[in-house]
Amino acid sequence: MAVNNSNIDLVVKRLRVGIKQWPDPSVTLVGKRWKSPFLVLISCILSLRTKDETTLPASERLFSLAESPREMLKLEVRDIEKAIYPVGFYRTKARTIQSICRDLIGRFEGKVPDTIDELLTLHGVGRKTANLVVTEGFGKPGICVDTHVHRISNRFGYVKTGSPEETEWALRKKLPKQYWIEYNTILVIWGQNVCRPISPLCSRCVVADLCQRRGVTTSR
Repeated sequence: MAVNNSNIDLVVKRLRVGIKQWPDPSVTLVGKRWKSPFLVLISCILSLRTKDETTLPASERLFSLAESPREMLKLEVRDIEKAIYPVGFYRTKARTIQSICRDLIGRFEGKVPDTIDELLTLHGVGRKTANLVVTEGFGKPGICVDTHVHRISNRFGYVKTGSPEETEWALRKKLPKQYWIEYNTILVIWGQNVCRPISPLCSRCVVADLCQRRGVTTSR
């Protein structure tokens, strides 16, 4: 069995129910709480190679100091570093945040662009971040592919790809557009709690009967 477009509606429906017991990812929570594309963008930068339990408190500390590009540039780099520590690569991220703010003011009148192509011109912004800003910051269709989305989409048998970028393009061709915005959130939560990289909890999976389990050698 494999997940395909004849059963993807059922898969999404089951997973929506299955993830209700856990909180949303940190960037999704930022989008819901602040409703600011800029703060979504900054939280995305903070989230790279950092766990949600670290990202959200760091975002809250930083946003208590500044909530706009101009306010952020009034801070010293060391103030940003102190606020976001201990996120991964916090010193580099502090400089990246200020570089992004300067770019937003200089090229976009202080506003975050709402297209992936424009977002990709900002320092430190890759496809994962650009898609997440588009979906969580603007509520526009995009497909954010992180390690969870890449792994699970392949494990399901829904796509057969070798990298997250290949997965994004495969999903753009195959995944019904009505699921684009929520697909990342659903699979991130499921990947963190059930469909883990090593020894996934297949006995607790609500779509186990539809999953191809590609690449799974040991499960619980």
